[in-house]
Amino acid sequence: MATAQVTNSSNLSSKARFYPTRIDLSADIREKVVSILSQTLATSLDLKTQAKQAHWNVKGLDFYQLHELFDTLAGELEGYVDMVAERITALGGTAMGTARIAANESLIPEYPFDAVEGVEHIRALAERYATYGAHLREAIDKTEELGDADTADLYTEMSREIDKRLWFLEAHLTQKSDLS
Repeated sequence: MATAQVTNSSNLSSKARFYPTRIDLSADIREKVVSILSQTLATSLDLKTQAKQAHWNVKGLDFYQLHELFDTLAGELEGYVDMVAERITALGGTAMGTARIAANESLIPEYPFDAVEGVEHIRALAERYATYGAHLREAIDKTEELGDADTADLYTEMSREIDKRLWFLEAHLTQKSDLS
């Protein structure tokens, strides 16, 4: 079972600049929410690049179908990157979305560069999607507790789609040992 932890990243918080806004959430609440969103932004960027890694390097009998699937996954994640970054800026924060930040702050492990066959890529992405999905569900709870229903709703929307994509990935894994 994958687990994720929403943390207040001191690295991102110390770099992020806040701007005035008329949004009716206190500065303290906005800073906490932006910290959670920043962790999501980094992980989303990382997961997107990992899906592209699979897209570029998959080999085997199901090459074309998996090549297309992995490209679709990366494209969807790019949309989430944009949604999260825009929410950060709407809250008066600074979206910290460089590749270096993503690599340092992501919740998911580095991609296995020795993956070649489709099942190896599927397994690697399924593990990362499960971790990402757990993070999203935890972020729903945290942002609801902080009183930011809009951000919680954004996370709910993302969570539903990520769970569906995890299902798509896991549907390719036919052995019980591939799912544990």
